[in-house]
Amino acid sequence: MSTASQHTDPGTGAAPLGVLVGVDGSEQSVSAARWAQREASLRGEPLTLVTAYTMPTFWGYGAEAGAAYPDDDRLREGVEALLRDVAGQLDADGVQPTLRVEVGDAAGVLVDLSKQASLLVSGSRGRGGFLGRLLGSVSSALPGHAHCPVAIIPAGVEASRAAAGVPVVVGVDGSEQGRAAALVAAEEARLRGAPLNLVVAVPPVSANAAWLAVSLDEEARAKDMQELVDAGARWLSSEYPGLEVTGELVDGSPVDVMVEQTGTARLTVLGTRGLGGFAGSLLGSTSQGVAHHARGPVMVVPFREDVRLSRRADHGPVREQPQA
Repeated sequence: MSTASQHTDPGTGAAPLGVLVGVDGSEQSVSAARWAQREASLRGEPLTLVTAYTMPTFWGYGAEAGAAYPDDDRLREGVEALLRDVAGQLDADGVQPTLRVEVGDAAGVLVDLSKQASLLVSGSRGRGGFLGRLLGSVSSALPGHAHCPVAIIPAGVEASRAAAGVPVVVGVDGSEQGRAAALVAAEEARLRGAPLNLVVAVPPVSANAAWLAVSLDEEARAKDMQELVDAGARWLSSEYPGLEVTGELVDGSPVDVMVEQTGTARLTVLGTRGLGGFAGSLLGSTSQGVAHHARGPVMVVPFREDVRLSRRADHGPVREQPQA
């Protein structure tokens, strides 16, 4: 293990920090670090553990204020000791982490460092205090701002789910953002040798729709949505030959459906935003709701342009995108 405070030169590689983990010493962050260590091994990438702290501000005058101001060296030593303690709880035979202490706002530090990472990992909540609330409210902010996918790991669920047939699950809603997330999910499934399951949440039509002049044909709606998800499965199968891809419609609200999936999925993948409407706004605010209540690892994927998205229409109907 090593301790680094300087920034890594981005020119040394596409993602020199590899799998980046924000830790604060809490049980949640230890779970995240353990899961991340296994991910680094799976991907053949480095593992970087980082924590951040800020110097507290004291109001006062003259000698009184000076006496109250904490010693930066002592504070930093304490943070470094905490980081070493978390590293000591990892698998001694696994990828050994680089330890990194930064001064600054935790969320800002992690977002900035995510430019040099392939994956940013965080627990679902943390202890707060001097360490800048690395988890909790900060983890909620990361998916919408990070420059790489963000994995949220609830405490106690870091154990491998590598049993045969356990799928990677991705929530899709017919949006371009959902398709981009599905491509990442397909790569995650390929990496793990796992099947991929596309899930579309189908919330019931609101009772308020009864007054509409045009009635909604539930059977026709379900058929159209199934055609969309089947076409999506064919597209992903063509992009990832040999990957087992299935798709299903599940009745219920998007958050409830995807939280339920996290209980058994090897990994649950969501995009950062989506269409909303009938498909249930599976992405965007829903991804935060799922991450907050997840019972297993959740990966939230920022949208990235990809030439493969242009080939989706070759495999069946595509839902019309709303005008910006």
